[in-house]
Amino acid sequence: MDIFDLPKREQELARLEAEVAQPGLWDNPEKAQKTMQAVARARENVVPYKELTARYEDARTLLELAAAEEDGEAFADEISAELSAMRTLAEAMEVQTLLSGPHDAVNAILELKPGAGGTDACDWGAMLLRMYLRWAERSGFKAEIVSELPGDVAGISSATVFITGANAYGFLRSEHGVHRLVRISPFNANGKRQTSFVGVEVSPQIEDAGEVEIGPDDLEWDYFRASGAGGQHVNKTSSAVRLKHVPTGLIVECQNERSQHQNKEVALKILRGRLAERAEREAEAKMAALRGEQRAIEWGSQIRSYVFQPYTLVKDHRNGVETGDVQKVMDGGIESFQTGYLRWRAGDGGGGSNEEPNGSAAGTDLP
Repeated sequence: MDIFDLPKREQELARLEAEVAQPGLWDNPEKAQKTMQAVARARENVVPYKELTARYEDARTLLELAAAEEDGEAFADEISAELSAMRTLAEAMEVQTLLSGPHDAVNAILELKPGAGGTDACDWGAMLLRMYLRWAERSGFKAEIVSELPGDVAGISSATVFITGANAYGFLRSEHGVHRLVRISPFNANGKRQTSFVGVEVSPQIEDAGEVEIGPDDLEWDYFRASGAGGQHVNKTSSAVRLKHVPTGLIVECQNERSQHQNKEVALKILRGRLAERAEREAEAKMAALRGEQRAIEWGSQIRSYVFQPYTLVKDHRNGVETGDVQKVMDGGIESFQTGYLRWRAGDGGGGSNEEPNGSAAGTDLP
């Protein structure tokens, strides 16, 4: 993806804006919405480049003035501010170039499934759910919990969230995998350290049903009564659905909606996303094999560890990005891990942080 080919990007933006100007654009709402989204993406490619170019010219002018003046140091603050703004813009443009996957620009489906660790794993699932909701809020994304089942004692036994916004899937792909928590368990009377795991699955929301072909014979439906909160209507009717995709064995359950029809729609949307994500990862694995890479990108890889005791550290095992500020991460500050993943995926090695964890030297192996 050559985002720096400005004439080509401007030509594409002009073409799309001409489409938007057509009087019959909204005769086909679905096509119109896709066109508007394409315009927004095209502007994201053009506007930052123009702003960066303008700031470069301003900085160069200030440097020339500083060189011509006897008191050139008077321009130091202005020049420093321009260079800082240019750095921020350049980093944002870099991220845009890295969001080049076939579905990176679309909305995302986020699923959390606690694994080993019992009650601690369920509690860890709830903590991760809060982390992603806070990240969505601070990043300007809309988050809708479409399924959330409580754990037997605490936390959640599963949750599904639709994240809506430009590049939601591209950013959240970094979270796909197993997340490990190490802490002193609040559910252990002896105060022992507990390790627990939660699986996070991220898939794109595929709005075009034709993009992922699913034959009617590929599906098996089961219907049952919903469990947990939801009122008498939810618990006394067989509105919950379980969908199995026979060729792959993928299973989707949905029970949060009030009607069986609504649950079927949500289940199909989740299944389409999983199939698209599966195909994308298989294609990446084939390319990695052709290039001779030894990357573990399949489901089941432990991608990140969060240590609360005896020191604080969050470390991504794929690219070495780490931080000792666990609280910031749990409050949704996962941007450095997302950018590190994008760089790692592009083959740049990720580039780990040099920040030291509390009570431990940077780079110390996790327990």
